[in-house]
Amino acid sequence: MTENAPWNPVVLFSKPEEERAGTPLLVLFHGYLANEEDLMGLAAYLPQEFTIASVRAPLALGPGFSWFPLMHEPDYSVDRVVNAVQDVSDWLDGIKEAHSSVTLLGFSMGMAVASTLMRHRPEEFAAVVGLSGFVVPAEGNGFFHDEELAELKVPFFWGRDQADPVIDAPRIEYTHAWLNGHTKLTKVLYAGMGHSINMQELGHVKEFLAHTVLGSR
Repeated sequence: MTENAPWNPVVLFSKPEEERAGTPLLVLFHGYLANEEDLMGLAAYLPQEFTIASVRAPLALGPGFSWFPLMHEPDYSVDRVVNAVQDVSDWLDGIKEAHSSVTLLGFSMGMAVASTLMRHRPEEFAAVVGLSGFVVPAEGNGFFHDEELAELKVPFFWGRDQADPVIDAPRIEYTHAWLNGHTKLTKVLYAGMGHSINMQELGHVKEFLAHTVLGSR
């Protein structure tokens, strides 16, 4: 993650390399203080046609990793988000041509990564799934191509608990308004789920991916 060296992330894949060519790619972005193993358990509940790639965030922190500082911390900035997502975008450039499509899925902070990547290159992604997460304000940063995205209306699944104890009300309100204005939004609430993922939600995500990505191939 230096100016001269490309980022070489730790990535877990659901299929061996010889079985990935021509498959749709689903990239997973974990939440704050987790790692690339955190979301790979979802693979068994998602359409098997996908090659799933779970990416480790770049910043070692506590028991896990973070994509950028938390939004209320003094060292948070949109530039920190952009730098992390630019590295992911550059990494994706090296593998996406082997796949029939690219779809993104992020949990919590990982939803901010997935949505920012979609906002940077809206035309490149078949769909995006955001679970118990949020989107970040662009603050005029040219990395975000939100006007282009608003025209394309990329399909976006957003699942969460109305009483999520982690994502605060202002971020939820901003995220809801932003997704309504820029994406083809499917929004589902799951009572009693908390800041997590449940089996009902996984079933809905599987249906969403099958319909929006596999059904259009």
